[in-house]
Amino acid sequence: MKFTLNWLKDHLETSKDLNIIVETLTNIGLEVENVEDKSKSFNDFTVAEVLKAEQHPDADRLKVCSVKTIDGIYQVVCGAPNARTGMKGIFAPENSFIPGTGIKLKKSNIRGVESCGMLVSEREMGISDEHDGIIEVDAKYKLGEKFIEVFNLDDPIIEINITPNRGDCLSIRGIARDLAAAGLGTLKENARIKSIPGTFESPIKWEKEFSGDEEYLCPGVAGRYFKNVTNKESPLWLQQRLKAIGLRPISALVDITNYITYDLGRPLHVYDADKIEGNLTMRFAKKNENCLTLDEEKKRVHFRYDCNFR
Repeated sequence: MKFTLNWLKDHLETSKDLNIIVETLTNIGLEVENVEDKSKSFNDFTVAEVLKAEQHPDADRLKVCSVKTIDGIYQVVCGAPNARTGMKGIFAPENSFIPGTGIKLKKSNIRGVESCGMLVSEREMGISDEHDGIIEVDAKYKLGEKFIEVFNLDDPIIEINITPNRGDCLSIRGIARDLAAAGLGTLKENARIKSIPGTFESPIKWEKEFSGDEEYLCPGVAGRYFKNVTNKESPLWLQQRLKAIGLRPISALVDITNYITYDLGRPLHVYDADKIEGNLTMRFAKKNENCLTLDEEKKRVHFRYDCNFR
């Protein structure tokens, strides 16, 4: 279970420092496996501007970029398709360690053109698997601003080992509750959400397909049908929080469900109603049944151990 210190403080009012919080987590039975502070490894990376991006004289897929940084102007050979004049990106200087590739950057000669430093992608920075292009940052950021500040990565990440009997701590809210009970602060009151009554009957129903002695396996399930929904990218703050704990942002609807699952311990799923045939049925998997996952792969589900929707 991963969470960031600032995310924890959304639920816990505390003045205790990171070391005391980590020590207390272990003392109350929530073993801390790792604490990662990316601010140290990302300190060299800053916002830079591409003053000019021209075709490499000897390579169709490469560009020669003139990159303005807070320390001066550098020539960088870049193969990213989105590298262009006027954009702002993240610059890695010579001798910096690139966390996503594990290499120490040196001045190089690429197809006869000198390259000093590089413009990095998210995968090269180790914050996601995105590598189709280099990182683009909003024009509002100034030259020299730290990468960790732009992406809110100056927030320590804590990973704890959850035993099967502690499902109550499979959420940041649950962890904050335990720390408050241990005297580390006060549990903040959750924001009150105004109830919004429905205006139509859902055409899709929930059904359960269990025998009498198996009914306890699924005591309840609930859902809500929304019309005229436009899905899009999540806001940056939400994407950054998910990336910090190792989740890949997909879309606003999916990201919201993942966020609430980790934040409050309320697992959610979102479905495209136009693609559902019939009702949603809670049941055991069938023998030799395959399931199409989000990555478009068919995977075998275990007979009588997985619940599945039909």
